[in-house]
This record gives sequence, C-alpha cells and structure tokens, in this order.
Amino acid sequence: MTELSVLRPAKQRRMTREEKARDTYMRILEAAAQVVGEDGYADASVSKITRLAGVAQGTFYNYFESRQHIFDKLLPHMGQQMLDHIRTAVPAGLTGADREEARLRAFFDYLNRHPAFYRILYEAEIFAPKAHDEHFRVLVEGYRGALNRAVERGEIRGYDEQELEAVIYMLLSARAYLAMRYVHDGRGGTGPIPEHVVDAYVKLVTRGLFGS
Repeated sequence: MTELSVLRPAKQRRMTREEKARDTYMRILEAAAQVVGEDGYADASVSKITRLAGVAQGTFYNYFESRQHIFDKLLPHMGQQMLDHIRTAVPAGLTGADREEARLRAFFDYLNRHPAFYRILYEAEIFAPKAHDEHFRVLVEGYRGALNRAVERGEIRGYDEQELEAVIYMLLSARAYLAMRYVHDGRGGTGPIPEHVVDAYVKLVTRGLFGS
C-alpha cells in the first residue's frame, strides 16, 4: 500500500512591523469613514472610531495627531480610493464618449460600494476644508490629464485650455447632481443609476464634447 501523506495547512506568513502599522492605519481610517458616514463629522468622536477599529485610543494617537488630523486625511484617502476604482473598472481600450460613460458607471458603482463617501464629501467643506480643497484639486488635475490625452488623440476639438477647465467642472457637477437626484436616497444608501440617465449623459458628451 502507498502511504498517504497528511496535508498540513501552510503557515500564514507573519506581517512585518511596517505591514502591521499600515494595517492598523487603514483600519482606523476605514472606521472613521464608517463613523462619519453614519453620524457626520460633528459626532464622530475618537472613542467611536477606535471602538469600531478595535484599537485603543492611545494607538489612535500613534497615527493621528488629533480628531481633526484624521478628518483632514479621510476625504483625500477616499477620493484616491474612488479614482483607483474608476481606473481599474474602465477598460484601457475605450476612448471618447464610451470612456466617459464607463467612468460615470464606475463612479456610481463606487458610491454603491461606499455609501459613506457622499456624506464625507459634502460635510468636508465645513469640517475639513483643507481636505475638501485637496480632493477637488486631485479630481480636476486627473480630469485635465484625461481630457488633454483625448485632445491629443483627436477625440476632442474646438476647445482651448481655459474652456476645457470649465468643461471639467461641468462634468464633475453633473456627476454630483446626478448622484443627488437619482442615486443617493437621503438615508445613507444608494441604488443603481437608471439607464435613461446614462443615455442622457452620453448624448450630452457625444454631441457637446466629442462631436465634430
């Protein structure tokens, strides 16, 4: 008879000190996102955040100087997370209006996955203005790069640099107000964006931006 060897589960690799620190930092940030999303900035206490993150309050201050400090980090963190989600979700080969449609769908998919983002964004203007300004700076610069590449490919014609900057704010405003009207339910939840909304958006950018 052939002796069967007993399969033993592989030992899980221990995290390095740097990995543990990064994991703790991210757990605190994610806990802050949930607390602010549910209770708002005004009622988001350090004790609520650390309780949800499963860390001591002393540990919190190893990573953040104050409650305001984590508020100032929160929106830029989630904004970058959103941009990474959109970048991953949009197929590389798409161009023009097709790419803009995919970006819109990916944006609303992110909102569905992270409903706290909506409240974090809009209350930040009052409670974390530096974070709010940084978030929009990153969004605008990212969009500027995308539209400039579309210009280089010949997909967009007839707009100078200043006009394209105005277009960026128009597109960002469209996302925000479409989310307010069609997706966000006012109670912290979201739903799929209706197809007629996507169709209207695509017609707008096709005829007004990417049209000849």
